[in-house]
Amino acid sequence: MDEVFKALADPTRRQLLDELFRRDGQSLTALEQHFTMSRFGVAKHLKQLEEAGLVVVRRRGREKLHFLNPVPIRLIHDRWVSKYAEPWAATLSGLKSTLETPMEKIFEIYIRTTPERLWEAITDGETRSKYQFGARVVSDWTVGSPVTLGHPGGDGLVLTEGEVLEVDPGRRLVHTMHALWSDAAAAEGVSRVTWEIEPVQDSCRLTVTHDQMREGASEELYGGWPMILSGLKTWLETGTTLTTPGSLMYA
Repeated sequence: MDEVFKALADPTRRQLLDELFRRDGQSLTALEQHFTMSRFGVAKHLKQLEEAGLVVVRRRGREKLHFLNPVPIRLIHDRWVSKYAEPWAATLSGLKSTLETPMEKIFEIYIRTTPERLWEAITDGETRSKYQFGARVVSDWTVGSPVTLGHPGGDGLVLTEGEVLEVDPGRRLVHTMHALWSDAAAAEGVSRVTWEIEPVQDSCRLTVTHDQMREGASEELYGGWPMILSGLKTWLETGTTLTTPGSLMYA
């Protein structure tokens, strides 16, 4: 957490985050256009943001693209802000952006657990309900099988439906997602979610990539991920649940 505070203390690094907030998935060449400092200086600041977990880097061909990772900011909120504010005020700023290519959002978090426990938490319906707004996931997790997220009320309503594309237990899970919780969300069509687990000493790095969304897709599709992953970390590390705006939706 200290690394995040240090990274956010510098105005240049905050401006870099603002630029990624405005348009996610930018290269160093694109980002340096907004600064008077040298390319090396911008790269150095980006590296510090990456080390703090606020930026995730992905290669696309010859380019390295930088993505805003809002999860550490969500964790700061849950640790420091939510105690002093009403839960309904505990929302992240909008993450809307209009891109020239289909939208892609990347979320990364470190959790003190084993790959086996983390995989179970992602694929087990009962455990999933502890941190995903009470909703239960249902699938046999074989390639080609359906995967649905059931309404917390247990009335048979489905919040999302999709198909399992890839399964590598304890390492990687890929599935499609069609949101059905509102007409606006359903109109966005089918997107893709990739869960990647990497052991790091006594912890795991979990990366969730939500992509294949249309240009300018609604925040409804991806805005809940920081709350979900923050709740997942809290559940696995402490056995307790977080009170978030999402969890109160179906209370």
